[in-house]
Amino acid sequence: MYPFPRLLKETLLSRRAVPLTLFETHVSHHICWPWDLDVWMELNNGRTLTLYDLGRIPLAQRTGLLKLLAQERWGLTMAGATVRYRRRVRAFDRIEMRSRLIGWDARFMYLEQSMWKTDGECASHAVYRGAVTGPNGIVPAPQVAEKMGADPVSPPLPDWVRLWLRAEEARPWPPMQDAPADTRLRA
Repeated sequence: MYPFPRLLKETLLSRRAVPLTLFETHVSHHICWPWDLDVWMELNNGRTLTLYDLGRIPLAQRTGLLKLLAQERWGLTMAGATVRYRRRVRAFDRIEMRSRLIGWDARFMYLEQSMWKTDGECASHAVYRGAVTGPNGIVPAPQVAEKMGADPVSPPLPDWVRLWLRAEEARPWPPMQDAPADTRLRA
């Protein structure tokens, strides 16, 4: 189940927090609860992505993006992600989440998020390609930035983000078309 109570808590906390400029980092604190665990008794990888929402949405709120989305009747969607998992997060571990905008291109905004354990080690890091959507599809990211009072020209994306994007361009779509699927039922 989606963690709506936790999202409500984070949204209420971020309402009282100081607004952020477009490239500042939103920091939040979370606990890994038993229902976040997988069969190996650690934070489930899919749940990690869900918990990252608890940082991204308050980031959007504190930078003024949520207000702009409501004014324009726009939406927000994720169009891609890459994640590194490096340290286990176990039940009742406390984590610090950091969320920030990296930059944008003609269509998409790029965000990074990380989870940090209390011992100072980074448990995971995610990079997202997000888009603002309107009635006619994707709203150009420079237009969104300009409406937020920022320069429509993004700072250069870091090399490692550009390399990820190049890899994404080379990735076939639709996927898995190189060999027929095994459709036989297995007993």
